Amino acid sequence: MVMFILNCLLLLPFLIFCFLESLLKIFIPKKRKSVTGEIVLITGAGHGIGRLTAYEFAKLKCKLVLWDINKHGIEETADECRRLGAKAHAFVVDCSKREDIYSSAKKVKAEIGDVSILVNNAGVVYASDLFATQDPQIEKTFEVNVLAHFWTTKAFLPAMMKNNHGHIVTVASAAGHTTVPFLMAYCSSKFAAVGFHRALTDELAALKITGVKTSCLCPNFINTGFIKNPSTAQEKAGRTWTCKSCSISTGPSCFSACTSGMLI
Repeated sequence: MVMFILNCLLLLPFLIFCFLESLLKIFIPKKRKSVTGEIVLITGAGHGIGRLTAYEFAKLKCKLVLWDINKHGIEETADECRRLGAKAHAFVVDCSKREDIYSSAKKVKAEIGDVSILVNNAGVVYASDLFATQDPQIEKTFEVNVLAHFWTTKAFLPAMMKNNHGHIVTVASAAGHTTVPFLMAYCSSKFAAVGFHRALTDELAALKITGVKTSCLCPNFINTGFIKNPSTAQEKAGRTWTCKSCSISTGPSCFSACTSGMLI
């Protein structure tokens, strides 16, 4: 009992310090770092989170490099970014193909410069049970949701390390922490994406690369129109599934979390 009281007394100054520090940050928030002029590359920028994140960076006067497989979508995003006052470069890139990523990265470095903020956002999802999911769909899910992160990071991280300056954002999902029926390939790929982020963070720390930061975004279900009716597969199978703890996230809340995490 005496030791418990002594431990509590020793812990009390630390708790008071933490409380005062938190209180101070409420009234005097830490100044956000400026990203004006940074070259930001966003994959999957033709719609959803990628598009909204591009708009946010455009408002911050970044130079945007926008990748998507959808030519019409990526051009729409680029046009709006330009309207917001940013320089935007649109590239049609298939993130499921390693050589397409490497060749596009080479073109970006030659024509625009070294990317200092990389947002690995491109993703695909197929809502069906394991046996209804075709083998090529499973392969495509991992190629875009996981392997593309390796290829983009290998392409752009060396310059960040050389300059000791940069930020890599991994857009994963709440499905990278919990499983969902009829989304086996998607959930598995997002678990891998979270693992990629953690391993990359640890590796940069081990290499003592202090100027290159990392963030991982894991939103809940997002109303972006990417899946028109995610419950269709369950209904056809005569099964239903409800996750009472999962709310529907909005696009704005997701890109705000993404940018606020890297601007502190």
